[in-house]
Amino acid sequence: MDGNLKFLSNKNGFLGIDNKFSFKEKAIVIPFGLEKTVSYGGGTKNGPKEIIKASHQVELYDEELNCEPFKKIGIKTLKPFKIDKNINKALGKVSKINENILKKNIFPLTLGGEHSITPGCIYPFTKKYKNLCILHFDAHADLRDSYKGEKYSHASAIRRCLDYKNVSLISFGIRNISKGEIPFLKKNSSRIKIFWAKDKEKWNLTMFKKFIKNKTVYLTFDVDAFDSGIMPATGTPEPGGLLWDETLKIIKIAMKNSKVVGADVNELAPIKGFNSYNFLVAKLVYKILSYKFFY
Repeated sequence: MDGNLKFLSNKNGFLGIDNKFSFKEKAIVIPFGLEKTVSYGGGTKNGPKEIIKASHQVELYDEELNCEPFKKIGIKTLKPFKIDKNINKALGKVSKINENILKKNIFPLTLGGEHSITPGCIYPFTKKYKNLCILHFDAHADLRDSYKGEKYSHASAIRRCLDYKNVSLISFGIRNISKGEIPFLKKNSSRIKIFWAKDKEKWNLTMFKKFIKNKTVYLTFDVDAFDSGIMPATGTPEPGGLLWDETLKIIKIAMKNSKVVGADVNELAPIKGFNSYNFLVAKLVYKILSYKFFY
C-alpha cells in the first residue's frame, strides 16, 4: 500500500485479529481523534482509541450473516498519527489519506473525533464521483453556516459538505435544529431529505429505498443519532433518538440498494468505567463493514 500509510498489527488493530491471519485488505479503519470545536461535553479525541480497544471484545462471528465477516473483508487499521492543531490542515490530512485509499479501490472508514472531520473525509469522493449522496445519522442537522465564528465547526459539518454542488443529503434521526438553519433547508429542499426523529413511527422506508436506489453513497454516523438512553457518551446527547435494531435496518437498506463507497463514525466521548458505550460503537462499525461486503 502507499508508503505513507503505516498500519497497526492485526492484534492491535480493529477487532484485534490474530497476527497469523493474513488477508488482502478491502477496508481500512482510520483513527482520527480530531477535537477542536466541541461546544458542550469534550473527550471525542479519545473516541478512536476506545472504539478499537472495545472492538477486541466484539464477537467475530455474526449470527445474522452466519459467518465471521472479517475473513471475507480483510480490515487493516492505520497507526494513529499526529493531528495538526490547525483545523484546515487537519482536514487536508484526512482528505489525503482517503484519496490514497480510494486510489487502491479500498473502502475507508474513519473513526472520529468530532463531526467536523466529515467535509475533509468526503473531499476525494466529491472529486472521484459525479454525484455523491451523504447518508447522515445525527441528532442535529449540522446545517449552520458557522458556529461561534468557526466555519468548520462540528455544528456546520453537513453544511460544509453541501458546499460541494454535486452532494445531496438524506438525514435520519434529526431532532435538534436551530431557527437559523431553516431558510437554508427550505432553499435546498431539492437536495436535502430529512427523516425527523419525531416522525419515527411514520417513516416510510420504502420511500427511502427509492431515494437511495443506485446512488453513490457516503455514510456519516454521529453517535448522538442514537437515543441518549443507549448512547449518553457523546458531547451533545439528545432524547428521542434511534435504537439499535431500527438503525441497522436503515443501514442494511442502503447497503443493499446503493453503492456505499466510504464512511465515518464520530462523536463518541468515552465515559470512564462505562465501556458498554464504546462497545456499542465498535459493534456498529463491524456491522457497517459486514453489511458493506455482504450486500
